[in-house]
Amino acid sequence: MRDTIIWQRVEGALIFASFLIIWWQAPDVAPIWAVILLFFAPDLSFAAYAVGAKFGAFVYNLVHNYGVAVMALVLGWVTDIGWLYVLGVVWLGHAGFDRMLGYGLKSSTGFQMTHLGRIGAAKSRPES
Repeated sequence: MRDTIIWQRVEGALIFASFLIIWWQAPDVAPIWAVILLFFAPDLSFAAYAVGAKFGAFVYNLVHNYGVAVMALVLGWVTDIGWLYVLGVVWLGHAGFDRMLGYGLKSSTGFQMTHLGRIGAAKSRPES
């Protein structure tokens, strides 16, 4: 199991690196302050846990999903909608950054349980 987690973290690092390369090649698409705000905006999805763990996990996973980010990126590129393209690129970069750091998609059992294992203080406790 550990080796698959390492591969997923490497995958996240490569996706994050791709985001940086794309951004470096097209820096005039959006101001840096907007990119920084967009980059951290998906983390606000944790607030959905106030409704409950199942709903929180759904919302968090929706906005930390590679596929949804790629759909926004491709749709923005194909339709030449610049803001949607930037949103998709930054969104994908954020998801890759999180996976690189070991923050995976959430389980409906709680915020600390992810597909990459436990995170935070829960990491030291045995799984139930």
